[in-house]
Amino acid sequence: MQDHLKEDPALLLLKYGGKVSFDLKEAVQQISARQKAAKKLPSWTSNSQLVFPASISLEQSSSEQTAEFKARNRKGNLMIDLTGGFGVDSYYLSKGFEKAIYCEQHQELAEIAKHNLEILAPRKFEIVPGDGLAYLSQSDLHFELIYADPARRGKGDQKLYKLQDCEPDVVSSWEMMKSKADSILLKVSPMLDISQAISEIPDIQQVQVISVKNEVKELLLHWKKEKTNSPFIIEAIDIGLKENHFSFDPKEEESIQSKFEEVSNYLIEPFSAILKAGAFKTFGERFGLSKLDPNSHIYTSSEIPQELPGRVFQVMREVQPKKTEIKKLFPSGKVNVITRNYASGSEVLKKKLGLKDGGEDFLIGTKTQSGFKVFWCKLAKIE
Repeated sequence: MQDHLKEDPALLLLKYGGKVSFDLKEAVQQISARQKAAKKLPSWTSNSQLVFPASISLEQSSSEQTAEFKARNRKGNLMIDLTGGFGVDSYYLSKGFEKAIYCEQHQELAEIAKHNLEILAPRKFEIVPGDGLAYLSQSDLHFELIYADPARRGKGDQKLYKLQDCEPDVVSSWEMMKSKADSILLKVSPMLDISQAISEIPDIQQVQVISVKNEVKELLLHWKKEKTNSPFIIEAIDIGLKENHFSFDPKEEESIQSKFEEVSNYLIEPFSAILKAGAFKTFGERFGLSKLDPNSHIYTSSEIPQELPGRVFQVMREVQPKKTEIKKLFPSGKVNVITRNYASGSEVLKKKLGLKDGGEDFLIGTKTQSGFKVFWCKLAKIE
């Protein structure tokens, strides 16, 4: 495996099929898994002692970046992960604890995690193959942290967007979980509706939307036993070259009256975590921006906003979405196309205009209060 880490797995199967004494398929699966997870789990893929599971478990696991973020400022004597999976979150969360319990219903995955966690954190973990909630309900132990990442797909592989429909059902077991913990952290589907989740578990005190390089990855729901007088807040965090944080009170969001105007010198697109969090009006008010339309979550300003968690585009001019005009502007056929509340999606618009993403220019299609429009823009240089 170590000798062929950078080679094509399919070609390895063809080249060495029937010519080796070991399980070739298993070795190639390990090579393939490391290649797929190299960016997501760099330190794990570089550790030759670790074993990797099938691709679906890799896809569902946290990245090292998001796992380390969740583990910040968490410490104590004992924690439990009710849905251990590949063990990435279990490992990073456990760093601040004396002992940790890992639960996983999938037998093979539990065996892989047992092997890996003993290498990464010797003698720290107790491995419990089976239902984490069933184990918790029968346990007399008290935990400083209960963590769960409920499965997001049901029978027939359909996607689930209600928390109670996920597995395990933490909604029905919520009171039992609270009785055994000082704090609870739930990682839920980024597709989950935040207001729906709060209606299912009204005790949730904070929600965090985590994006990595402007792509939403995780939705975190927090509860702590100690009472707090702080208002319920939603926090959007983008993890990139630096971290950008944006917090707001949903009640404040409801009370704000947005300003509207036609496109000025700059268009502003908030980071995706802010849009997922639903801070549409708060974002505009906080940075003195105007919206283009009630449902167009792109903003405009005559000046470049400073220290803003988003991308700022300088508007060159409005263009007609016609092939002849676009061809004159971009002879190479390369331009980055973005649509927000536009008549069609970006892929449809690219196909219509014969374009491919690339270069330093942008076409932004959106709706203003005077109709659907397309603007030629460049990323603004912010000093």
